[in-house]
Amino acid sequence: MSADVQDIQQYLQEHRPMMEAFLRRLAATETPSHDSQSQDALFDMLIKELRGLDFRCLRMPGRQTGGYLLARPAQRQRCQPLQLLIGHCDTVWEKGTLKKMPVEETDGRLKGPGIFDMKAGLTQMVFALQSIQALGREMEVTPVCLINSDEEIGSRESGPAIRRLARIAERAFILEPPLGLSGKLKTARKGLGRFTLMARGKAAHAGLDPGKGASAILELSYQIQRLFALNEPENGISVNVGMVEGGVSPNVVAPISKAVIDVRVPTQEDANRVSQAILSLQPATAGVSLDIEGGFGRPPMERTPRNRRLWLQAQQAGRQLGLELEQAVAGGGSDGNTTSLYTATLDGLGTAGDGAHALHEFIFLDKLLERTTLLALLLLLPSA
Repeated sequence: MSADVQDIQQYLQEHRPMMEAFLRRLAATETPSHDSQSQDALFDMLIKELRGLDFRCLRMPGRQTGGYLLARPAQRQRCQPLQLLIGHCDTVWEKGTLKKMPVEETDGRLKGPGIFDMKAGLTQMVFALQSIQALGREMEVTPVCLINSDEEIGSRESGPAIRRLARIAERAFILEPPLGLSGKLKTARKGLGRFTLMARGKAAHAGLDPGKGASAILELSYQIQRLFALNEPENGISVNVGMVEGGVSPNVVAPISKAVIDVRVPTQEDANRVSQAILSLQPATAGVSLDIEGGFGRPPMERTPRNRRLWLQAQQAGRQLGLELEQAVAGGGSDGNTTSLYTATLDGLGTAGDGAHALHEFIFLDKLLERTTLLALLLLLPSA
């Protein structure tokens, strides 16, 4: 075990009560994605900690969200390469959730809304940087933190900033929760597409003149079967019609109907192929037209050579801690899908636990220190 590992572990062990208290405060601050003002208090907590590390903090307001926080060392060397630390402070939980889901510890598990996804990751970010500074270690690659408040709803407002930074960064560490109770790192993620199919027919009285109508609902039934035929589970491709609506009254031939389609694919090639298949669907019912729109908001995060190299470095860092890290593919998307287009990306660096978006959400408290140590070691990696 190297001196760096021992020193970081000792520092974090001594500061474990502070880490846990900070995480409890974050989790006790409710931050639903669609309540922009709810983000202010949590951003203030993060800014206070990061400024204490002599980071320059810039809070960028959002138009419809709480915006994002950008932070970097106030004193930095010009032309030094950058490394991104990316996390989000928004959760899927509405205000008032704490009443039925309080922040509490049970049998070594800390429970609470958003604690696994991903306020534990934000805690790791702060304390990994704090340990490096307190121990007087130098990072060859300048850390830049971006914490957004719209990841759970697609990162539409923060996405442009993430892309700009990823283009100039050497690597990106995503503090999303890991996969499974064993804490597998996410080295690949499926791309996420969303499409809307609108069928437009012709209304008619269902009893007096049914032949004069053209049913949009009948047409939609044909198209749903075509969409489900695009599924290739053996290749990791899923096409799901998750919402349907249409018609105006039981006694009227439906003039309109709509389906919303969720698509998950492992590669960009698959994304292109499935997108083309959906967008080129043709009506099967006379008198009915189709309007189809949508696309992939999150591209696949693939195991590119640069991502693979970063994963191997993480494996080596894990072995310094006595860990044999595992990797996995995640079906859901994150901001890592975006950064991976431009730079080496490693995702799922948060604390092991379970229950993302579920009532039993928790982390294993003894893994919080372990994963913070791992993050600190990754931040100390030399420039490529």
